[in-house]
Formats: sequence, C-alpha cells, structure tokens
Amino acid sequence: MRAKYSAGERVEMYCEHMRAGQRQTAWLAGQVVTADHRLVAVRFETDVFTNTGWPVPDRTLWCTHGSRHLRRLAEGMAPGN
Repeated sequence: MRAKYSAGERVEMYCEHMRAGQRQTAWLAGQVVTADHRLVAVRFETDVFTNTGWPVPDRTLWCTHGSRHLRRLAEGMAPGN
C-alpha cells in the first residue's frame, strides 16, 4: 500500500470541471493543499463543481485518501491530460 498523500503533491481527481468552455467529468490535475489522517484537499486552476453540480468558490475539492477518484499524477504526464 502506498503512503497517504501530502501537501504539495501533484495529483489527479476524477471530477466535474470546466475545459474549453464546457463542463465535463474527467481526470483533472491539481495540487494537494492539505491532508490529515482521513481527508485530502486538492486545489485546481480551473472551475470545479460539487457532485450536486454547484460551483466551488475556492476551487478546492475534498476526498478520502483511498478514494477511487484520486490518483497520483503519472510521471512525465502533463497536468490536465
């Protein structure tokens, strides 16, 4: 099992976000801004939305460390791909 995420780490989250002026649900690169024993907060450079469709004002989404919607950014992969 890999170590939990830590602040400053680049990750990808499967979430609803804006890309090319359209809402889409796909993997989006962001940066972990805080993490505790259970949750990870990831901040993005584009608008993101809650699972109920509301925009997130600070562009920060939270999820658990073991979520299937969160993964480490693949080595050599450009953010946002």
